[in-house]
Amino acid sequence: MKQIVILDAKTLGEDLDLSPLGDFGEVTTYQTTRPEETLDRIKTAEIIITNKVVITAQMMEEAPQLKLICIAATGMNNVDLDAAKTMGIEVKNVAGYSTGSVVQHTFAMALYLVEKLAYYDNAVKSGAWSKSGLFTDVSKPFYEISGKKWGIIGLGSIGKEVARVATAFGANVCYFSTSGENYGQKYPHVTLENMLQECDIISIHCPLNDKTQNLINASNLRLMKEGSVLLNLGRGSIINEADLAAELDKREIYAGLDVLTPEPIAEDNPLMKIKNQHQLLITPHIAWTSKEARVKLLKGIFDNIKTFLKLI
Repeated sequence: MKQIVILDAKTLGEDLDLSPLGDFGEVTTYQTTRPEETLDRIKTAEIIITNKVVITAQMMEEAPQLKLICIAATGMNNVDLDAAKTMGIEVKNVAGYSTGSVVQHTFAMALYLVEKLAYYDNAVKSGAWSKSGLFTDVSKPFYEISGKKWGIIGLGSIGKEVARVATAFGANVCYFSTSGENYGQKYPHVTLENMLQECDIISIHCPLNDKTQNLINASNLRLMKEGSVLLNLGRGSIINEADLAAELDKREIYAGLDVLTPEPIAEDNPLMKIKNQHQLLITPHIAWTSKEARVKLLKGIFDNIKTFLKLI
């Protein structure tokens, strides 16, 4: 029987049925795994499944039976890929499973901030509307997406789908290529500076790498239009969080973040202490987690294991 170890099953959710993995071998499931626990848990495994648990070269060297690492995600930066290749260990991810979920969350965050929904929800629940004597409340003006400029940082598969939906809303879409190579798309390419200066909504969907680390910081946050919205659904370190916190408290710009550094958010993160909390929406890295997306992810893991077992 193949020894299969799931290192962080809790990230997949308790509503998914993992029992079919038993068809491939003997499964040991851990809800979470701390770094100091990883090696002991994988040292006799032939197949491991990890979402965010880091697998180092040393760990692989001390797990002589290991043949396949299934990453329960698209990103593969938690595994030393060069070491795995050298040792003949297959590493498989699952791509494209969460596009619909991330796009939907992008627009959920945008609409929440654009329409000042936190303010209006509180106006009703606090009793302020009841006491106003008016049938409506226009004390916090909001705008329509139609006719506004929507900038996309990173026009990959998710960015393109965001562009399609934003266009359906009537927005005028432009994009900035962080790689400096993704040109010739159907939308106009602009510089990052021009995007920050001109766009009403900007959403980030690029990977984290040397070119995008600290891409948005104090030097360019000041360029954002008054009342504009910045959304990060890429990776936390793309935005300098301390700089963003300072800018949010200086003036009226808005931010929606689904990713931060580290995760979960540190208690002393400056974003937790800003005075203009109504200008900030933070969700706990859930854009990828719709039920449908996680079902696709699990199927992708099953398929990767099936494909691998047919090769040996």
